[in-house]
Amino acid sequence: MLLEQTITKLNKMKMFGMAKEIARQTTIDEIAQLSFEERFSLLVDMEETSRENRRLKRLLAEAKLRENACIEDIDFRSSRGLDRSLVLSLASCSWIEKYLNVLLTGPTGAGKTFIACALGNAACRQGHSSFYIRAPRLFSELKIARADGSYVKLLNKLAKTKLLIIDDWGISPLSDSQRNDILEVIEDRYHVRSTIIISQIPIDKWHDVIGNPTIADAILDRITHNAYKINLKGESMRKTQQLLD
Repeated sequence: MLLEQTITKLNKMKMFGMAKEIARQTTIDEIAQLSFEERFSLLVDMEETSRENRRLKRLLAEAKLRENACIEDIDFRSSRGLDRSLVLSLASCSWIEKYLNVLLTGPTGAGKTFIACALGNAACRQGHSSFYIRAPRLFSELKIARADGSYVKLLNKLAKTKLLIIDDWGISPLSDSQRNDILEVIEDRYHVRSTIIISQIPIDKWHDVIGNPTIADAILDRITHNAYKINLKGESMRKTQQLLD
């Protein structure tokens, strides 16, 4: 009866891992041979693991990654200019702690989004908040936020995210409001947060996509000079994967 009350209290305090471990220990005869310190250590270990798992689940849900990707699933067999050592280095997420960026370019189907989402997954596993969004959707949400008065709130949300992943960058020239919006987003993140930008357009053409020379200089200065640049080549991975399977 006392044990049941203890488990109930632990669950009430959201110490689910410890509650589960106590219940598990009651089913193991040999557990009585362990000292109090050893049994308590098992309880603490289980609670820590439980909390880490819950946090990861929350971070992945909030990240809204388009692909269910992880570093281990990245295909390095295809000849597409992907540096394995660089990707594995990025998986450590030290670049996020240094507020650097990653720019992923290449043709449609080259696997840019998958790689970016794998890096986002790695960031979540390291405890970093991440968020994936396509550029058209980002501009749409910023436009709506301007209209309903939540613009500053949305900017603050984006600014607090440790890793922002912007996909489909540059698929169409930016309007005046879009130029100003992305400058605000990038300015808030400069030297304090990291960003991954995914685009079919080569980096040297981004100036033309942005349009206004002054704003283009300001944006590109903040995202290109402190960035790892990955330019993928070759045929679509969808076609290549079929040949390799």
